[in-house]
Amino acid sequence: MKNLNDYPLWTAIVTPMNADSTVDYPTFEKILKQQEAANVAVVILGSTGEALNLNKDECKKILEFGLGLNLKVPVMTGIGGFNQKDTLEYVSYLNTLSGLDAYLVVTPLYAKPGEQGQTQWFKAILDLANKPCMLYNVPGRTGVKMNFNAIKNLKDHKNFWAIKEASGSVEDFKKYGESAPNARLYSGDDGMVPDFYPHRCVGLVSVASNAWPAPTRAYVEKTLAGKLSNTEADLWKKACDTLFIAANPVPVKNLMHAKGQIKTNVLRAPLHHLDLADNSPVLNADKNITTWFKEHN
Repeated sequence: MKNLNDYPLWTAIVTPMNADSTVDYPTFEKILKQQEAANVAVVILGSTGEALNLNKDECKKILEFGLGLNLKVPVMTGIGGFNQKDTLEYVSYLNTLSGLDAYLVVTPLYAKPGEQGQTQWFKAILDLANKPCMLYNVPGRTGVKMNFNAIKNLKDHKNFWAIKEASGSVEDFKKYGESAPNARLYSGDDGMVPDFYPHRCVGLVSVASNAWPAPTRAYVEKTLAGKLSNTEADLWKKACDTLFIAANPVPVKNLMHAKGQIKTNVLRAPLHHLDLADNSPVLNADKNITTWFKEHN
């Protein structure tokens, strides 16, 4: 049995595409194996994996393919949507899969529910789930902040394992920790691990580690050991910021393509690689991170 708490870094895996925007399974296997080799846990079909741009049959095939590799590291998958019946049907399907270790459960999309709406939404999923759940705050994508009182209402649920906070707010990170004292707190912002570290942060769910698995692991472990200098923190923040100068995962896919980690930088509509017209910021960031890793590890 894999111990989820042994993994401070989880990579929200990109879904590599062929030129015709079908899924490139050989490359998908290769990047999952790279994460395993770096001893990094993986999230399949999160927002970085373009889950909402894929249909349910594609999602099932992707997930089942990834689980079929029998990775030695834990595997989490994303649960997101706005139709409760459809979402619970999907959770029931996920419950039947072997090799799946956890669920990443995002705040409901678009509808902007308040305390009671969020409490009931999350509770229905937590009640049905047969895996530990990480509740996920990303208001920039969902249109609503994860409600602090909803988290308080659910703090003792047996399947409530962790929180992923991706609003970029240190104050909110602290408040989520106060609302759920037993939940493990993960940064959902690559560059903010040093900011969150003093406030019970135990790890990162990362976009950057798609391109930089071993360096990102070193960065997180060094931060959590209290050994990352201010200069290093600044370097990482600037590098990670380049991965969000266009909608995620446009920049990281462009970078991975430039580095030869994936065959194309194709994304599923409505995303498009040409929304990042200038690759130089991510290429410069890659140079800086590669140099840092060689010098410090």
